[in-house]
Parts: sequence; structure tokens; C-alpha cells
Amino acid sequence: MTPMSDTQEFARQFNEEEAIWQRFQEKSRTRRLPGSDSPLPESVLDQVDWLEAEREIRIARAVANKSAFARPVKK
Repeated sequence: MTPMSDTQEFARQFNEEEAIWQRFQEKSRTRRLPGSDSPLPESVLDQVDWLEAEREIRIARAVANKSAFARPVKK
């Protein structure tokens, strides 16, 4: 990788992590609103909030075998 692409990848990762953190904070604040009591421990609820935030924000990168999508050759 070139220094420029390393920098861009670092910035992309930082931005993605920051977006996840912000979404986690929103979910956590919403969960703590009055009337939203839960019998589960706070640590478990925080973990669930974090996993949901990651699922919503993180980009899923798919890896595929290009030959599986190749068009058949007409004869």
C-alpha cells in the first residue's frame, strides 16, 4: 500500500468506528429513558447496544468468486 492509501484507509476506519460509537450512545441513552427498566444487567445491555450499532453501521464487505458470475460464452 502507498502512504496515501494507508492514510485513507486509516481515516475510513476511524470514521466508521466513530459512527458506531455515536450510534451506540444514542441507543444507550434511549434505553435509559424513564419507564424502560430491564431485568438484565447493565453490562449485558451495553453489549447488546454495541452489537446492534455495529450491525447497523459497519459496512459488510462481500468476497465472491468472479468466475461464478461469468457469462456463458456463446458458440
